[in-house]
Amino acid sequence: MKTSRLEAFSDGVLAIIITIMVLDLKVPHGHTLTALRHTSGTGLLTYLLSFVYIGIYWNNHHHMFQLVDRVSGGVLWANLGLLFCLSLYPFTTAWMDESGFAATPVVVYGLNLLAAAVAYFVLVQVILRGQGKRSPLGQALGSDLKGKGSMVIYVAGIVCGLFPGPGRVGTWLALGLYVVVAILWLVPDRRIERAISERPVKD
Repeated sequence: MKTSRLEAFSDGVLAIIITIMVLDLKVPHGHTLTALRHTSGTGLLTYLLSFVYIGIYWNNHHHMFQLVDRVSGGVLWANLGLLFCLSLYPFTTAWMDESGFAATPVVVYGLNLLAAAVAYFVLVQVILRGQGKRSPLGQALGSDLKGKGSMVIYVAGIVCGLFPGPGRVGTWLALGLYVVVAILWLVPDRRIERAISERPVKD
């Protein structure tokens, strides 16, 4: 089958995930910046981080499927696995926020980020198994050091989160590592953009 239905379904699910996350934000009880900070301060920050992650996945998912002509049943299931992991973002984000960045919720959030990264990696591998590593997508991704390196950073963040230490330094270091990965992926993958520019535009 063509990729249009898979892309449309994925876009819809990601839009719903973002909507659910924003609905979790609490409205300030007052009308001052202090009230906003006390009621929604951390919520806005965790929402922003998760929103950026969803945006990164949507962006890269969109770019990747510009180099995919047809999808198999395996690709459909692998894509559902990715969407399942991403659909947990509202839950883990809200738990981390409402706990005040307690150690366990921060670790679980990191596990959620890692699970989504692994699911995306699996999706890519299933696609390449059908198209071949010499396909435009395979050549564009190469060894995918950026993707593999991101998973290593997630693991490092999770390990740090497991050992909070004095002043919860491990927890804050874990959050910092999660932010680092988001920053690394803010710019769309230029390798795939170049490959897209070299082939006809899909309908």
